[in-house]
Amino acid sequence: MVYRVIIEKGQDFGYVMHCPAIPGCHSQGNTIEEAIENIKDAIRGCLSVLDEEVSVSAKEIGAMEVEV
Repeated sequence: MVYRVIIEKGQDFGYVMHCPAIPGCHSQGNTIEEAIENIKDAIRGCLSVLDEEVSVSAKEIGAMEVEV
């Protein structure tokens, strides 16, 4: 999957990255390259946690698809 990320120059050092599609998914790095690798890891970690949460919720209350 492809996710849009926002990169900013850090106030104290390096670069800070955010993935707006995943609330709370942020990372940083000393270089742009390091920040990119770190946000990739952060995205994977966030998606893993979200997947576990959805699995637990789906077992508890059920899940379905609806067409709009």
